[in-house]
Amino acid sequence: QLYPVESGGGAVQAGGSLRLSCAVSGYSPYSAYCMAWFRQAPGKEREGVASIAPGGGWTYYADAVQGRFTISRDNDARTLSLQMNKLQLEDTGIYFCAAQTYRGTCSLNLERGDFAFWGQGTQVTVSS
Repeated sequence: QLYPVESGGGAVQAGGSLRLSCAVSGYSPYSAYCMAWFRQAPGKEREGVASIAPGGGWTYYADAVQGRFTISRDNDARTLSLQMNKLQLEDTGIYFCAAQTYRGTCSLNLERGDFAFWGQGTQVTVSS
């Protein structure tokens, strides 16, 4: 069992930056899981933002955030981070940290059904 807790959300003007953090407690080995960030805008479905492999050596980004966001993890501290730069209005939403059971690959595909643990989310609001 893992218990992710997000922090770092807030309000920022377009073009600005925010850094989200996710602290993961629980008795399961954090370093055995892929970790990912998802977001959900009002009236829209939850979408994947970025994913990182258990060891941190592989990352993947959604096209919408490629080149602007950076995902990272600290397995000793059991934390996950998302550095968000050049924020756009479209980045507004609730951001969730999620742990994915590792089965050889990591992904942002919710249809795999293997995102076992989710945080409650942190709000990011980008204004003009």
